[in-house]
Amino acid sequence: MQHWLAKSEPDAWSWQQHLKKGVEPWTGVRNYQASNNMKEMKKGDLAFFYHSNIGKEIVGIMQVVKEYYPDPTDETGRFGMVDFKAVKSLKRPVTLAEIKSDPALKDMKLLRQSRLSVSFVTKSEWEHIIRLSEI
Repeated sequence: MQHWLAKSEPDAWSWQQHLKKGVEPWTGVRNYQASNNMKEMKKGDLAFFYHSNIGKEIVGIMQVVKEYYPDPTDETGRFGMVDFKAVKSLKRPVTLAEIKSDPALKDMKLLRQSRLSVSFVTKSEWEHIIRLSEI
């Protein structure tokens, strides 16, 4: 199993909306690297839900329930999407400020490629963030 982070602006699509809906396609990704990351996702992989722009914090955990397929919102036909199921909220959100100040997370893609909307998370980063969320 691999781990990921997917960003959404909460005024466009929030964690609370995703929880309420349950399963939702992750549409609108128009960056080739982010799209390639979604192509790598397998059913059962887990992803953090990150509120970007407003909040700037990891708030929940999602699971890939449908692998990469064409995104009908892309008129060019170049990009695709995956479906994520909301799994659970973090006990405590982990903020971007905390991530930036934590030496164990200094190489996290979220920091190195801050504009990337879908990124890989290492197993050690995943486990560390889970620990931080339970403090």
